[in-house]
Amino acid sequence: MDTSRRSFLTIAATASALALLPVDAAAGATTTTQGAASPLPLEAARSRRLTNLSHLRFLLAEVPVAATPTHTTFGIETRPTVRAPWTYADTDGAGGYRPVGGGTRDAVTGYWTQGAYNADDIARAAVVFLRDWQATGEAQSRDDARDVLRSLAFLQTTTGPNAGRVVLWQQEDGTLNPSAIPVELPDPSDSAESYWLARSVWAFGEGYAAFRKVDADFAAFLLARLHLCLDALGRESLGRAGRSVKSDGRRLPAWLIAGGADATAEAMLGLAAAAEVGDSRSRKALQTYGEGVAAMASDPSKGWPFGAVLPWTGSLGFWHAWGAAAPEALARGGGLLRRRDWTAAAKADAGRFTPQVLASGGPNNAWAPLPAEAQIAYGAHGRVAGALAAAAVGGEGLRVLAGLAAAWFFGANTAGIPVYDPATGVTFDGVETDGRVNRNSGAESTIHGLLTMLLLDANRDVAKLATSITGLTSFSGLRVLDAEKARLSPGAVVETPAGGAWTGEGNLSGGAFVRLAKGEWAEFDVTEAGGILHGLIWRQTANVGDAVWEVCRGRKKVWSTKTPAGGTGDRGLTEADGMLVPQLLGGDLPDGPVTVRCTSRGDVRLDALVIQPRVVTAVYATSSGSAVLYANGSRREERVRALARGNGQAYDADGAARGQAVQGGKVRVRGEGFTITRG
Repeated sequence: MDTSRRSFLTIAATASALALLPVDAAAGATTTTQGAASPLPLEAARSRRLTNLSHLRFLLAEVPVAATPTHTTFGIETRPTVRAPWTYADTDGAGGYRPVGGGTRDAVTGYWTQGAYNADDIARAAVVFLRDWQATGEAQSRDDARDVLRSLAFLQTTTGPNAGRVVLWQQEDGTLNPSAIPVELPDPSDSAESYWLARSVWAFGEGYAAFRKVDADFAAFLLARLHLCLDALGRESLGRAGRSVKSDGRRLPAWLIAGGADATAEAMLGLAAAAEVGDSRSRKALQTYGEGVAAMASDPSKGWPFGAVLPWTGSLGFWHAWGAAAPEALARGGGLLRRRDWTAAAKADAGRFTPQVLASGGPNNAWAPLPAEAQIAYGAHGRVAGALAAAAVGGEGLRVLAGLAAAWFFGANTAGIPVYDPATGVTFDGVETDGRVNRNSGAESTIHGLLTMLLLDANRDVAKLATSITGLTSFSGLRVLDAEKARLSPGAVVETPAGGAWTGEGNLSGGAFVRLAKGEWAEFDVTEAGGILHGLIWRQTANVGDAVWEVCRGRKKVWSTKTPAGGTGDRGLTEADGMLVPQLLGGDLPDGPVTVRCTSRGDVRLDALVIQPRVVTAVYATSSGSAVLYANGSRREERVRALARGNGQAYDADGAARGQAVQGGKVRVRGEGFTITRG
């Protein structure tokens, strides 16, 4: 379960650990376990639904609730209980699981320092049950959705200055915990808009759309709660519509929920659902928020972050996989409101950035600005959902990308094992970059695994590809050459910040940088042919001169350029002066070894040279051979050596098919497009 964006220093430092370690494994919350089940062979899974709600239902607990002047829910007078999922579930090592709350449990009171249940997971669990009910007509999923939505509604404050906002944590006996330990912002958790308020909009919006024709009273209740959310948002982010904030000299939208395109995009999913069935107020809010999220889109022609929608106004050099629903929301909202600029941003994120993610080994939690940290279901689901939503307004190639992205759940990850079990509905909590697996299965992982399976069940061609993939054989994404390991001039100085790699907006590669005074230099030996170069400089606020870059073969200069070492301007709302964003140097690397020299014409804080292969690749093992993704970062068509036998289709970046993949023994990769072959 992710929390508010208190500080990306905290999140960046803890995300990897959370993906690896049991949460309070010794707390002894309960001895309830889920019996082990034999894994369902994928051959069988391909012929039946992949979605299995067993583990999510196992996590659900009956929670007693009592009405107060500020908290109540639908039908509480006759049914004073709701259902909510436990936050975590620790494996017992034998296939069973033990539900666990957040933090540590007081042996006397039974209370958790955070809580047993939380609004984020309650809201998203409601979406799972709603979508399963809509897909299957199953009465149990309808009833589960109703109970979980009632649970979410109880957490919403209904009166007073915080009306419409949502308390994050709840104890087993139904007591609300507005101030968790450790402190999370906002504190108390219903004192300002938040991620959990955004996710409440998502759940209430989809709930209203689903129940509108089958239970008018409950649907009216959900719509009222959705509008109560919008009342609260109107006092904050919606009330700032059209204003801007400054982030390292760049003006960004001031009306994103909690400053995030990530939170805002999840709210947009609920607003789109309600708008589609005629709620004009949701349609208006969708229009406003969509403008803000679209403004966070990047231009793929300028290099990093390769067309991704940035999630946070607090850094221009930080993309994260969790909460990355922006392409899905922009595609859906753009299709509904006929906004081609929104759908173009969604297609760029899916068709330009997703291949870079896959070629870097999968959905690493953070690109800050370089890919690192663990991989979790939350991030994997976002890539699949974004590609499928973009395919609805783009080309069929984005559906194939979605299949490759979804294969993460079936073994195409750095662990090389399936992390979703169709026989039990268990999704493991994370895969580390070195292949270690956290076999716990808490609510967030379970939910986003199931949201992905629901998409695959609705798109059987995509499911067929995803389940046919058994592993990730190799990948070739960005290569990073740290400056401190380069050849340095006598006056160059390696500096290691006392506070560690985190700058306040991103992470220094290797935890250090090289300070180059005027005339000092660093030289990198590069053997890759055809790479695209990015210089990673920790730029300063003031104008402090330039870095001159030269690419030489022997003593012959092939090309040169320069990039600013400072000039970011007022840091604005960011946590630190300056910024750490790769700068596209331009020009291709020639064939054969070259030397890249960076010479200071001022005061340069050089972190690294980043090499993006002109054509990045990912090779997958399948049940019948190999599947290979080739993605072209240059504007001209490339013809490259095949990495495995097979044929397929070449696509433009928007997914439009552009002819056979293999011609004359070479693989064609369209300029800025991608090719997928299968053997």
